[in-house]
Amino acid sequence: MLPDLSVFWVIFFVLLLTIIVDRLLLRPVLKVMQAREGAIRSARELAERSANEARAAAAEFEQKTAAARADIYKQMDEMRRTALSERNEIMARTRAETDADVAAASNRLKAETEDARRRLETDAEALGGIVAERILGRKVS
Repeated sequence: MLPDLSVFWVIFFVLLLTIIVDRLLLRPVLKVMQAREGAIRSARELAERSANEARAAAAEFEQKTAAARADIYKQMDEMRRTALSERNEIMARTRAETDADVAAASNRLKAETEDARRRLETDAEALGGIVAERILGRKVS
């Protein structure tokens, strides 16, 4: 027995609807889903690449900052050493000038003391002579 022709028509329409649904609905939806999946994948790759670049930039920044700090500390240490050296030179020069001034003053004082001693001796002899003349009432020779 042969099936009724309506069964063939039902099978035909089911196959036709399957093809239409596949072409008009399922394939475009699958294309959109694949496009979104590709966009998500590329966005993730871009985000990972950007994160890696950011980490590399941060590491480079830290390295440059550390190098700059080391350079600044080196310059500060150099300036401190230079300042200490200049200070020591100034102190030595000042000490030498002060020692020279003290020595010159000491020599002047000794010379003035010696001169004053000679004058005092001379004046003492003269005064002694004058006192002796007054006491004796005549010239002492």
